[in-house]
Amino acid sequence: MPDKTDDTRSPASDDTSDVASDAPSRKGYGDLFRTPEFTPLFLSSSAGIAAQTVSGLALGTLVYRATDSPLLSAVSMFGPSLAQVLGATFFLSGADRLPPRATLTGMSLAFAAATAALALPGLPVWAMFAVVLAQGLIASLGGGVRWGLLNEILSKDGYLLGRSVFNMMNGVMQIAGYAIGGVLVTLLSPRTCLLLAAGLYVVSAGFTRLLTRRAPRTAGRPSVAATWRANALLWSSRPRRHVYLALWVPNGLVVGCESLYVSYDPRAAGTLFACAALGMLAGDVTIGRLLPARYRPRLGIPLLLLLATPYLAFFLHPPLPLAAVLVALASVGFGASLVQQERLVALTPDELSGHALGLHSAGMLTLQGVSAALAGTTAQLTSPATAMTAMSVASLATTLTLTALSRRHTPDDSLFPPRTAGAV
Repeated sequence: MPDKTDDTRSPASDDTSDVASDAPSRKGYGDLFRTPEFTPLFLSSSAGIAAQTVSGLALGTLVYRATDSPLLSAVSMFGPSLAQVLGATFFLSGADRLPPRATLTGMSLAFAAATAALALPGLPVWAMFAVVLAQGLIASLGGGVRWGLLNEILSKDGYLLGRSVFNMMNGVMQIAGYAIGGVLVTLLSPRTCLLLAAGLYVVSAGFTRLLTRRAPRTAGRPSVAATWRANALLWSSRPRRHVYLALWVPNGLVVGCESLYVSYDPRAAGTLFACAALGMLAGDVTIGRLLPARYRPRLGIPLLLLLATPYLAFFLHPPLPLAAVLVALASVGFGASLVQQERLVALTPDELSGHALGLHSAGMLTLQGVSAALAGTTAQLTSPATAMTAMSVASLATTLTLTALSRRHTPDDSLFPPRTAGAV
């Protein structure tokens, strides 16, 4: 969740000479896994997501048992996401200035050590939160390094398809991680699950060692000053600014809706989460693989509207079958992030691609954590159903406002115009 970008055209234009062909991408998912380095990066990320899901569930359970506080339990799970804003502010320049293989390996091992530390008997809650904060700071750098490397491995033309595969993996691993983690927490103990998660992080580090040793994309040492300069440069372009806001805010507000599934219907929460993952999977496959390339840029705004609109009905407390269909339909709209990321990559010079994608990742996760807290507070004052509807209204208002502002400043542009060759 980056100039010669003022030359972009309206999505209603019939001139698509600079856009990819009308047919869907000729590359398939099998081609991705035959691309050198894609498979070890994919497997490393899969093990990392599984570890993150299991450890988050185990830590939330451990903190709740120790404090009997739903708020502290939620913060223990969302803490790493909220801490990413600090990492994006101070450390993100390392995304393009550090060697990718060594950085990803070191980060996985650091997460393994931190997760094992959380399993120490007698560790006070304040120390747990200190470890969680450190994990969030480390994770803020990981998104930039990983997605910048993916952009190198696949090139800009293949990035969208590759990222769609990672998004699908993320959903599948989260479902499996929460399901298996829930069983393991019950049969074993939260601390044992934390140790298992630490082992998964070590497995992730092993896969990263299979990557090719690459030089950093940008010369110079990582520093706070370099991070601020790159952030300012990326933020200085109005088109990039609008894409970042569209990546962060509407998405985050809808994740706030998802964070209320348990309180909305505790017995059906698992069903709703599964339907959300199914809808997201359908959206990623459709946008990343099936849809002709010429139509993708035109669907950014409609997908964001789809993402929020079904949740307007939740204040009516629809029956579970209808609620499940609404959740699945809404989650198809998460495919908008693929359109937006493709646009962001097109607006970003190669030497800043890791930083730009890392800023997107850190901002998105931060807004998701903030939105979950906001949704929970609203639900506490009203009801989960009312809060879900309120968050969906806020998401729709944000999308429409960004669209109006984009067209007001550049009347011939839209928030997600056809891709053009641009550089800072």
